[in-house]
Amino acid sequence: MSKTIMVIDDSSSFRTVVKLALQKAGYTVVEAMDGQDAAEKLGGNRPHLIVCDVNMPRMDGLTFARHVKAGPHKFTPIIMLTTESQEAKKAEGKAAGVRAWITKPFQPSQLVDAVSRLCP
Repeated sequence: MSKTIMVIDDSSSFRTVVKLALQKAGYTVVEAMDGQDAAEKLGGNRPHLIVCDVNMPRMDGLTFARHVKAGPHKFTPIIMLTTESQEAKKAEGKAAGVRAWITKPFQPSQLVDAVSRLCP
């Protein structure tokens, strides 16, 4: 059975790039356009892993990560895939429960490797 990955980014074209890379690697993908949308979709979905951007409208990725870690999905690994590369942001992410941090632009193989390590 394939694992389900939730991809959260406010850019639909970027979500498509990520979705295609993950589907090619055999994963099922659920998309959300921001943290608020993702929080609503988590109710009916149990993703094995979440790939999330930091900068999004309505609810940013770090707020979303704290939301996830405070609820029933607290053991779901989160990978941040973002343009943010400052150590302070990465430290904030780690404190929020983020397991990996990948900076855009990225190689699809780099993402698939990270996903397969955190979601064997």
